[in-house]
Amino acid sequence: MQQSDRGIRLSFSTSNDGLMLKQIQAVHVPDGRAIDVRPLLHIVEDILSFAAPSGDAIVETGKQATGTEAFQHQTNYQTNITDMLETLSFLIDRISIEMARKCSETREEHATTMSILSMVSNYPWDAKLVIALSAFAVNYGEFWLLAQCYTSNQLAKNLAILKQVPGILQHSTMLKSRFDTIKDLITAMLDIAKCLVEFKEIPSNYVTEDVAAAVSAAMDHIPVAIYWTIRSMLATASQITGLSGSENELSSHNLYAVDAIIYELQSPRKSPIWHISIRSSMFQVSFILGILGAIKLSTQAQHHAQPSSRFLPSADERKFIEAYQNLQYLFNAAQIDNIKVLKALINPKDDPLPLVDGANKKRVSVDVLRKRNVLLLISDLDILQDEVVILQQIYEESRRQSNSLDQNPYELVWLPVLDSSVSLSKIKQRIFENLTATMTWFTLRHPSLLNRAVFKFIKEEWGFEQKPIVVVLDPQGRVKCSNAIHMMWIWGNLAFPFTIAKEDALWKAESLTLDFLVDGIDPVILKWISEERFIFLYGGEDIEWIRNFTHTVKTAARACGIAMEMVYVGKRNPKENIRRNMAIINEEKLSHCLPDITAIWYFWIRIESMWNSKHQLGKADENDPITQEIMTLLSYDGGEGYGWALLGKGSTEFTKARGTTFLTCLSDYNLWAEDVQTKGLVSAIHDYFLQNPTPHHCNRLVLPGTAGRLPEMVTCSECRRTMERYILYHCCDE
Repeated sequence: MQQSDRGIRLSFSTSNDGLMLKQIQAVHVPDGRAIDVRPLLHIVEDILSFAAPSGDAIVETGKQATGTEAFQHQTNYQTNITDMLETLSFLIDRISIEMARKCSETREEHATTMSILSMVSNYPWDAKLVIALSAFAVNYGEFWLLAQCYTSNQLAKNLAILKQVPGILQHSTMLKSRFDTIKDLITAMLDIAKCLVEFKEIPSNYVTEDVAAAVSAAMDHIPVAIYWTIRSMLATASQITGLSGSENELSSHNLYAVDAIIYELQSPRKSPIWHISIRSSMFQVSFILGILGAIKLSTQAQHHAQPSSRFLPSADERKFIEAYQNLQYLFNAAQIDNIKVLKALINPKDDPLPLVDGANKKRVSVDVLRKRNVLLLISDLDILQDEVVILQQIYEESRRQSNSLDQNPYELVWLPVLDSSVSLSKIKQRIFENLTATMTWFTLRHPSLLNRAVFKFIKEEWGFEQKPIVVVLDPQGRVKCSNAIHMMWIWGNLAFPFTIAKEDALWKAESLTLDFLVDGIDPVILKWISEERFIFLYGGEDIEWIRNFTHTVKTAARACGIAMEMVYVGKRNPKENIRRNMAIINEEKLSHCLPDITAIWYFWIRIESMWNSKHQLGKADENDPITQEIMTLLSYDGGEGYGWALLGKGSTEFTKARGTTFLTCLSDYNLWAEDVQTKGLVSAIHDYFLQNPTPHHCNRLVLPGTAGRLPEMVTCSECRRTMERYILYHCCDE
C-alpha cells in the first residue's frame, strides 16, 4: 500500500496547474445568470456542522439534531432559499448521484471532477463550488443522520442496518483519527467556499487601479482552487462509502487518497496568498482584504481566508446585498406566476396586507395580483396631479371595457419610492395620504415597505430617476417593458399589453396627423377635423403676440373667404401665466382653448412621449419623418420669444412655422393668394415657407429628462446640421 500512496502523492505534486486551468476554463460557459448562493451556503454549513464527523460526536448520538435554536436558525434560511432550490434541486440531485456512483471508482477522480464542473458550466465560479458542496452535503448528511437517529427511530434503525452503520459506531474509537481528518478537510472546504462568496461580494468600485492586477491574478487561481475542492469532496465521499462497506472494510486506496490530499494542501509552496488592497469609499476607510487566490484547501486556510470582520460589510449591508441579488435572481429566473417577484418588491418585510385597494380603501395581500398583468407605477411624492388625473381616466376606461373583475386586462399598483434611510415627515406623510386618496388602483400601504435593496433595484435595473415610470409585468412576473408610461400617454389602453412589440407595431401603423396630435383631448377639435375645417393650433406665452396672431388669422380668413378655427395649446409644463392667457383668450374671444390646464399638459406630454417612445425603440433618428416633426414642435416650444402655429385641414395635411414666420406669411397674403385656388390653402402656405426661408434660425430642443441615456448627436430639424449639446437644469416654482 505504500507504493500506491507514493504514486498518488507524486501525481498530485507534479500536476500542471496551467494545463488544468485550460481544461477547467474549457467547461466554463456562464450564461450571465445572477445567483446569490449565500443562503444555500448557510444551509450546507448547518448540515455539515449538525452531522457527526468526529468519534466523540458519534458517541453522543442524537444530541446535535435536537436543538430548538438550531432548528429555528435553519428554518430562517429555508425561507430565503425556497425559490432558489426550485431551480437548483434537480442539478444538486444529479451531482449527488454522480458523487455516490463514482466514489468507488478510485482511479476516476479527475474525470468525475471535470464531469461535475461540466454540469455547473453555466454558473459563476462561486455558485459552482456551493452547488457542488450542496450535493456533497446531501450524501454526507444522510449518512450521519442515520448514525445519529438509528437508536431512537425504528425507520432509521432499519436503514442503518442495511448500510451497516451500527458496525461503524462499534469501531468509532478506532476510527476517530479518520473522522478527525475528514472533519478538518470539510472545515477547509467550507472556509474556501465562504472565502469565494465574500470575494465576489466585494463591490467593483472598491477595487482601485493599484490593486486591479492583484485581483485579476487572484481570479486566475480560483478555477484551480474550485477543482481541488470538488476533488476533495470526492475523496471524502469515497471514504464515507468505504465506511459503509461490509464489516467495515475500509478502502485502503480511499484512505491514502485523503492522506495525499492533506499532504498536498499542507505544502506551503502550494498555497500562495494574494493580499489585495481595496479602498472603500462607501465605508470611508482603507482596508486590506486577504484573499486566497490559488487555494488548494490548506488545513490552515481558516487562518488566512477569514478576513477581519471590520473590513467586511456589516450585517445590515450584507442583508442589503443579498436582498438586491435575490431580486436580480428572481427577475432572471423562470417563474410559475408573479407572486414571488411581487412579494420581493412589494412585501420584503412580510406584511400580510401590504397593499390598499383604491376602490374601497381596504388593505389586501399581494395574492390579489396573482397571475395578473401588473403595471407598477413608480414615482416619488412629486408626481403631478395632472399625471394622476390622466392615469385615472385610462385606468377607469380599462374597467369600463371589461365585464367583470376577472376580465380586467391589468392591475395598476403605485410604488412610492422614497429614501428608506430618511423618516417620513408629517408634511410628506400628508402628501402621501392625499395622493392615495385620489387613486382608485392598488397602492402601497406605506412607503417604508420598500427597502433599500428595492430602491436600488428600481433605480439601477429600471432606470428610475425622478419622473414616473410604469414597469409592465406579465402573469409570470416577467418584465415586458421597463417603462410603458410613454405608450399609455400616447395610445392609452390601445397599447395593451404594453409590450415593446406592441409599441413597435403601433408605430408602424401610425402617421403624424392632426387627429393623432390632439387625440381625444378635445372632442370639439375632433369634430372640426371630421368636418374638414381649417384648424390652427398655436402656442406660446406672450399674450401680445397671441392677440396679434389671432387678429391676423381672422383678417386673412375673411380675405380668403375661408372659415378658420384656432385652438390655443399653451406651452409645455404649463404654469400660472398659461392659465392667465387662457382666461384672457376666453374673455376676449380671441380663439378656442383646450378645455383646461390638464388638457394642455396632456397635449405636450403626449408629444414628449412620442419622442421618448421613438428613442426607447431606437428609432429616433434624422431619417424618421415622425421623429423630425416631433422634434420641430419641441424646438418651437423650447424657443424664446414669440409663439408658433400649425395649420391643418382634416387629418391628412398640415404645415407649421414659428410665430413670426407665420405672421409674415399671412401679411404677404397677396403673394400666395392665387395658389390657394389650385393648391389649396395648406399647400399654398407650405410652398410659401419653402420659397421664403428665414435667413437665420436659432432652435433650442429641450429633450425630456425621462428618456434615460440621451443621444450623443441630434440634428436640427430645419437645416440638418448637428446641434450643439448643453445641459440644462431648470426649476420654476410659479
